[in-house]
Amino acid sequence: MKKIRFAIASTLASLTLLAFPGGAGAAVDASDKVIDFDTMAGVAPPFTGTANPIRGVPGGGLPWVLERAQGVLRADGRLDIRVHGLVLADDPLVAPDLRLTNPIPNFRAIVNCLSVDETGLPSTVNVGTDNFPASTTGDAHIVATVELPTPCYAPIVFVTNPNGAWFSITGR
Repeated sequence: MKKIRFAIASTLASLTLLAFPGGAGAAVDASDKVIDFDTMAGVAPPFTGTANPIRGVPGGGLPWVLERAQGVLRADGRLDIRVHGLVLADDPLVAPDLRLTNPIPNFRAIVNCLSVDETGLPSTVNVGTDNFPASTTGDAHIVATVELPTPCYAPIVFVTNPNGAWFSITGR
């Protein structure tokens, strides 16, 4: 009877591995998606400026809005983001002549991960891209590869200015 139970258990374990090939301990495929998004949120008070950074990344100094965004981050660090209409908000905090425009000629991206440092303690890791051209209407396409930490838990993707202040963030 023990042999039959063992055979059944072995067969079930094999079928489980076939059904769930990405189970614990499985190798990560470089094309695996870490995060895939179809929306981002623009920076708004109270996150504008340096008073309330998100995971160490300060907000842009003024409110920003965007029409749409989409992107993907893959396990090997490949990042592809498209933003459309990422512009200063139509807000009293923004000078009237700058509202609904993008005065920044280049955007970049920062990927944030919660990770574990060499001592085994939790850490926050930000990795960034080079600058990419952005139009005055707030359109940009960022294609880059970043070096993700291992592990990379709860990733957040930011679109920032060249100095690293964020204008948009994954979420809504």
